[in-house]
Parts: sequence; structure tokens; C-alpha cells
Amino acid sequence: MPDLLIELFSEEIPARMQKRAGEDLKKLVTNGMVDAGLTYVSAAAFSTPRRLTLTVDGLLAASPTTIEERKGPRADAPEKAIEGFLRGAGLTRDQLDERDTPKGSVLFARIEKPGRPAADIIGEVLEHAIRNFPWPKSMRWGAGSLRWVRPLHAILCLLSDEAGAQVVPLDVDGITSSDKTAGHRFMSPDRFSVTSFDDYAAKLKRAHVVLDPQERADTIWHDATNMAFANGLEVVEDKGLLAEIAGLVEWPVVLMGRIGDDFLELPPEVLQTSMKEHQKFLSVRNPKSGRIERFITVANRETADNGATILAGNEKVLSARLADAKFFWDNDLRIAQSDMGVWLKALENVTFHNKLGTQAELVSRMASLAREIAPLVGADPDEAEEAARLAKADLSSEMVYEFPELQGLMGRYYIKASGRSEAIAAAAQEHYAPLGPSDDVPTAPVSVAVALAEKIDKLTGFWAIDEKPTGSKDPFALRRAALGVIRIVLENNLRLPLDRTLFNGFAMIFFHSQANARACRTDDADRLLQIAEEYRIIGNFDAKQFAAAIEMEGSEFWEGFGDVVLDEQGYQKHLRTFLHDRLKVYLRDQGIRHDVIDACIAMEGNDDLALLVKRARALSDVLKTDDGENLLQAFKRANNILTQAEAADGVEYSYGPDVKFAQTDEERALFDALDAAEAKIDPAMKSQDFTTAMSAMAALRGPLDAFFTAVQVNAENATVRRNRLNLLSRITRLCTSVADLTRIEG
Repeated sequence: MPDLLIELFSEEIPARMQKRAGEDLKKLVTNGMVDAGLTYVSAAAFSTPRRLTLTVDGLLAASPTTIEERKGPRADAPEKAIEGFLRGAGLTRDQLDERDTPKGSVLFARIEKPGRPAADIIGEVLEHAIRNFPWPKSMRWGAGSLRWVRPLHAILCLLSDEAGAQVVPLDVDGITSSDKTAGHRFMSPDRFSVTSFDDYAAKLKRAHVVLDPQERADTIWHDATNMAFANGLEVVEDKGLLAEIAGLVEWPVVLMGRIGDDFLELPPEVLQTSMKEHQKFLSVRNPKSGRIERFITVANRETADNGATILAGNEKVLSARLADAKFFWDNDLRIAQSDMGVWLKALENVTFHNKLGTQAELVSRMASLAREIAPLVGADPDEAEEAARLAKADLSSEMVYEFPELQGLMGRYYIKASGRSEAIAAAAQEHYAPLGPSDDVPTAPVSVAVALAEKIDKLTGFWAIDEKPTGSKDPFALRRAALGVIRIVLENNLRLPLDRTLFNGFAMIFFHSQANARACRTDDADRLLQIAEEYRIIGNFDAKQFAAAIEMEGSEFWEGFGDVVLDEQGYQKHLRTFLHDRLKVYLRDQGIRHDVIDACIAMEGNDDLALLVKRARALSDVLKTDDGENLLQAFKRANNILTQAEAADGVEYSYGPDVKFAQTDEERALFDALDAAEAKIDPAMKSQDFTTAMSAMAALRGPLDAFFTAVQVNAENATVRRNRLNLLSRITRLCTSVADLTRIEG
């Protein structure tokens, strides 16, 4: 079975495109071959800045001959119908078979497709792949029509087996296939022939080309860490940057350079970001001081002076870059230490969203919300409000304008430099968290208050302007914000009243400024603001009094706000449902079924996420036991019998059953078990000890099983029957006081 080797040799491919391009080449070629009947054992793709390589092992020498049987019209069908069938099959009438079927005599065609040599199939597939390659960006050059990411120079396409190797003939816009490739552009530029993938890889390495990008990355990291260790330093790990650097070189030569003394006092994150973004340097840190003192650059060639000239040039360029960063840092520090209000004022000219106002308005709303949330999370309200007002001040700084990815982090430095507390400074950096599912959540009370305020404002704001996520589209990352709220609440075990918090968020969106008040479909925005001020959006907000005051103004005035926020069918209910849906996704990943969560959401207090999850976890644990599973079946049986009886009799069996009407030992034992369970469940529920309550409920499994085995509920005696149905009602009420078991599947 022959093996296939393909190399597409071009000018330098951008590093960010190489991995995807290798995957695309593999997919296009292998899928094309399989579709043509050419199967294989394994395939692997590689990339360097100047080449995409694909190796395929264990190919068939030719596609197999196939025979297709095609059913045609009846033998006595009109001649034109038969002629059409013959044209489609490519046969003559005498080549058809005539067979008797239940529907009469029918014509069948037996079409034989002979196999084709592998070389013929590969040539067609590869040409199609080259001409239809899905580059994110491509170009044309010269007079040809071919598009490629950079000018394509050569195509190597080789089939090899024990008998030798043969070139697969191919011509794409004058670029003909061969068995030749070239080594490193500067160190080994001559072309040479290869006979197989192993021969190809070995000769490339002798020609100063490391084919495997992972091998290049491993070499860079090994040499860089050894150099740093020899100088008592350590390389700052950055896997993304390392992979990008590996895509810039074919023959990595690691060099370590120095950072000028003038720049060593810059924050390490500034040095690291500047070197990464502009120079693609790895940072080298002093583990004792935490300062970035050196850098790692990777050359694409060996030099006679061992890289001294390359390092000198890199250090010169880096100094110019860092001089800019130092200028920004010094200027920003001067403003931070004198008056950060300058930055806050500048935010008035920065739009957050055209329907939600400016960044300054966002900050004002966040400050109000943070003050409301602070007592609930153990933070000082004054400190939380000030932290929220300053949290986004660094967006106006020159450093963040140059390096947007440093927002929040620079705010922490600047706020600390202004003399404010560490808690306020930390909130500037931590209020964005968590940005992803693996990120840590803030735990400091002030940071928690500001982070929740930022996310609640985003959710209520975009809900209010009807920019909710739809399907896979979520341009404002509202799902991430919702998950952030959930994780902050749960991982800090916060008792946050969700309804009150969401209401405050909506109220502030609509009434925090003239512009937002006018978004509320009422012409009398000034009067609306006056009422809002009377009932204070900030602090001790009385929603019922506020609603009544708006209602007194008349129905048209009320329409502007009431049906949007206060109405249970309005935005607040929908947003709460959205948060519950995100909670289901979050808990499902932790092994808690969606129906278990639904059973807990249906209970009172579902706006307390920590309480809701505590109940769901306890219920989930119980249902995983035999007692819990069997209790669920017994509950469903009791509930079904009760529901059917109430529907048939037209009455509700909700009066207390009396043990004196019990006729069997099993019946009396169930009364005793219910008394014992209630004695445990009632105090446990009051203290929110759901584990104890669920365990007490599961203990009913045995008495219930015995009851249903020995007792006929629908007895002939009407008094006994009614008493037993009331007993079932007591069972269902007790079980559903812990969770709504009717929502549990199975």
C-alpha cells in the first residue's frame, strides 16, 4: 500500500493561520480521496512559515471497482421514459435486465464503475483543494488566477511504496508537481529531491528546517528556560505567544537580551504586554523581586557572532517601544496622584451604548447599585460606591488606550497610587471577573459588590432595550455576565435577593439620567424623574410606594415604566428566568439534572441562588440513593391516585386524615412515619437544612412501600376511602414542601 507526501511551498504564511491551514489541507485531501473510494490508514499535517505538509499512510493503490444496480421504469413503459433511463445509466437497451416484480415486469440497470489509479484521484483532489482553499485572506500575483495566502512557488506530491516513488502529475496555473523541496531560506536554500516522508523530514532537518511546530515550540521553551535558569531567572509562561513564535521560524535560535535600567521599574504587566504585542518577546522574570528584567527573542537563523547583532538591534527597537510606555506611565501616574476626576469627566464623551448612555452614566449606575449591594455582601457602602465610580477611570488613561488588554489592571495601579485603599484599587481589576468559566471569581467584599453591580447593570440594561441573546448570537456577552453573577454568588455563598437586585438595576437603567428616563415611552420624563427622586432610586428604595405614585399620575404615565419593570410579566421575570436557565447549564456540568433544578426553582425563595442550589444539591444526592428513587415512585403513585380521585369526585381531599379510621398495621405505621418525618422536616426547612429534610423525606420510602402493598386506597367504605385519600394528600403536601417532586422525570 503506497504512502502519500504533499508539500505546498510558498512565501511566509502568517503564524496565526498555519495550524488551521494544516487542518484544512488534511480535511480537504482526505475527504476528497475517501469520497472517490480511496481509503487510507492514517494522516498527519505539519506546517512551517513556508510550507504546508501532509503525509498519508496506507493508501489503496487504486479505488475499487464498484457495481451499482439501478431500478428503472416498467418494461412496457413509454419509449421516451425508457430512453431517458438509458441516458442516465449510460447503457443501451440490450444491457438492461428485465425482472418480474409484484408490480409487473421492470427494467434494471447494472452499472459497473471501474477503479482508478491512486495518482489520478490524488491529482484531481489536490488541485481542487488548492484552488478552493479556505484561507481567511488570500491574494493573487502575476498573471494567474490562483489565489493563495502568499505566492505559491512549488508543489511536492509523491506516492511511494516498496518499489520506489513516483511523482503525482499536477499543474496548477503553471506550477507543476515534483519530488523536490527547499531547505531554510538563508542557511540551506538549495532544492533537493526526496523519496518518502521519513526521507523528507530527515533531509529538511539537515537543511535547517524543523517540520513539526510542536517540536519547534518545545525547543524554544527548553532553551529559553535553561538560559533563564543559568542567570537565576524564570521565563513567564505564555503558551499562546510560544505557539505564535514557533510559527515565525523554521530553525529556532533562542537569544536572551537585556531591558534598559530606565524601564525596570515599569509594572511587569506593562513590560510583558509591550514586548508581547510589539516584538513577540517572551518575558524573563526575577523570581525574588517579581520584576521583568530580560527578554527572550527567537531568531530564524544561526549567525557567526552567535546572535549579538540580532540582539543589539532588538534591544534598540525595544528601548524605543518602552520609552513610549514609560511616557504613558509617568503621565498617567501624575494624573492619578493629582485628580482622577479628569478621567471620569472624559468618560462623559465615551459612548457605552447609544440607548444606554455614556461610560460616565454606566459608572454612575454601577456606583448606585454597588452601594445597594454592599450590605448584602459584607462590604462598606461608601467604599463600594467609591470603588465603582473609579473602577473604569483607567479607560481614559494613555496606557489603556495603547494597551486595552490592561484595563482594570492599570486602574488598580493608578488607584493605589492615588492613596486610596487596597480594596478600592483591587475592585478596579477584579470587577471584570470572571471572564471565562475557568477564571477565579472576586472574593473581597468590595470587589464582589462592584463586580455584581457591573454585571447586573449590563443584564438589566440590555434587557430593557430588548437586546437579549438569541440562539447562538450573544454580541454583548450577556450569557457570560449571567454566569458571572451565578458564580460570584455561589462561590462566595452569598444570600443575594435576586428580585430586589434586578428591580434596582432596571430602575436605575430607566431613571438614572434624563436620557434614560426619556427612553421610557412617556412624554413627561421630567415628572418621572421628580417622582424617582422623591422615592430615591439610591438607598432604601420603596418599590410599592413608587409604583403607587406613578399610578396616581394616570394610566398613560404608568405605561412608561410599570408594564416594563414592575409587572410580573415584564422584563424582571424574563431576566430571572434567563438567569435560572444559565444556572441549569452551570449545574448540569456538575452532574445535577435539569428536572431536579426545575423542582427546586418551583419552590418559594427561588430568587436566592445560593439557597436554590443548596436545595438542588440535597435533592440530587437523595435521588441518587435507592430510598430516594423508590420514594419518588411512591410519591408519583400517591399523587396520581389523589389527582384522579379529586377529578372524579369533584372535591379536594386536603383535610387532615385521622388515624382512628386506619384499618391495617401498615396504615397506622405510615401515620407514625409521617409524624416522625414532619417533626424533622419542619424545623430543618425553617433552618434551611435541606440535607436533613431530604433524608427525613427519603425515610418514608419503607412505610409507603408497605402501605401500597397491603392497602387498597379506594376502599368500599366511603369513610375509609376518604381518610386514605386525605392521607395521600398529606404525603404529597409533605414531600412537595421540600421540593416540587411532580417536576422530576421518571
